[in-house]
Amino acid sequence: MRTIMVMNAKGGCGKSTIATSLATYYANEDMSVALADYDPQCSSLDWLAVRPADRPAIDGLPAFRSGLRGLKRDTDVLIIDAPARVHDSELKELLKRAETVLVPVLPSPIDMRAAAHFINEVQATSQYENKEVRLGLVGNRVKGNTNIADELEEFLRKIRMPYVGSLRETQNYNRAQARGLGIFEMPPYLAYQDWEMWDPVMKWLNSVRSLPQG
Repeated sequence: MRTIMVMNAKGGCGKSTIATSLATYYANEDMSVALADYDPQCSSLDWLAVRPADRPAIDGLPAFRSGLRGLKRDTDVLIIDAPARVHDSELKELLKRAETVLVPVLPSPIDMRAAAHFINEVQATSQYENKEVRLGLVGNRVKGNTNIADELEEFLRKIRMPYVGSLRETQNYNRAQARGLGIFEMPPYLAYQDWEMWDPVMKWLNSVRSLPQG
């Protein structure tokens, strides 16, 4: 079973949007997908509650209450939406559940500083030191051709972790979320630019480079 977690201790960085987008990507590849929501705010489960019945099915797990209980044995891909403000022992426990962790970072000085602290904490864990989990950095809600976008890219490239891509600032994600859809299920004329920005992220996730080396 492939296990991908979306995590950052900083709230509001788009974890649930990325987690639900990933879930729909793999569900539309005819895979059995489970979406585990560890955040008590239940953003991913709320999204799943309005998902149309004619779209590929995704199993929702209220992981903030019962962990991964109820996870089906035939699940191909498990997407984990991690809560904000995860530190210390809770961070280590969550890292045990994932092969790959995507860390979304917003283009703002506050978010970049918070991400640096979080990444330092992750790098100090035994899971990271023993290469039991692989991390990838994703710039999120990036407006092109701006100084802060350039600063974010420079910041992400300096960190000793793979910088796997950036996603643009667009209302397409809000439109998709409101309808229980993912960005990959939006009409091509609206979302083709977003699909192009997801392409390097998915190529990394679907390659051996995103898997633990331990």
